[in-house]
Amino acid sequence: MKLLQGKVAVVTGAARGIGKAIALKLAEHGADIAFTDMAVNEATDALEKELQAFGVRAKAYASNAANFADADKTTDQIVADFGRIDVLVNNAGITRDTLLMRMSEEQWDLVINVNLKSVFNMTKAAQKTMLKQRSGSIINMSSVVGVSGNAGQANYSASKAGIIGFTKSVAKELGSRNIRSNSIAPGFIITEMTGQLPEDVKNQWIAGIPLKRGGTPEDVANTTLFLASELSSYVNGQVINVCGGMNT
Repeated sequence: MKLLQGKVAVVTGAARGIGKAIALKLAEHGADIAFTDMAVNEATDALEKELQAFGVRAKAYASNAANFADADKTTDQIVADFGRIDVLVNNAGITRDTLLMRMSEEQWDLVINVNLKSVFNMTKAAQKTMLKQRSGSIINMSSVVGVSGNAGQANYSASKAGIIGFTKSVAKELGSRNIRSNSIAPGFIITEMTGQLPEDVKNQWIAGIPLKRGGTPEDVANTTLFLASELSSYVNGQVINVCGGMNT
């Protein structure tokens, strides 16, 4: 059973890692996929083909979601190309980890802009179409460190905590129009980035997880599918921790 047949989903930062897994999972369940990354290149071309193999429409867009005008223009183009937006997954994000005493203003501003301002930009742009449709699901990628904080990640934690507050506010503003807004807070997820960590660091993280393993991008993608589909039609303004019990 395809849970998203006939729907159009937008996924930001989808060329790799969690974003790619989400795009593939939503396409597997019948959604047409518009996805963004900083540039259209071999990686985005390859993902287009992978998505189209599910029998859906898929198109990559070069877009800087942290830029208000660029996000608005890209969203308008997606609506022109696909006709509607049913699901928005705000996944784009970066890290610039360092202790607060060493953190530069540039490191702070960059993480806040890419991680948090991009969510405002894309949601504000997509809501125009969702309000006309009187339907939509907005899914924002937060983090367990946005819930609990983490030393050496003051900028990242602040951006992810901001996403939670934004998500809850949008849920209250747009819920009466049948537009839902929820957040996912992944824990230690094994991606290309975390895969490069030293084994002792990875083992230390895993030791603190009740399920005794790192998560996979597919774990996050499955939760995204739930929030994107009608299975979660009465779920709004929530934060779902996908962390193996780390944040319990």
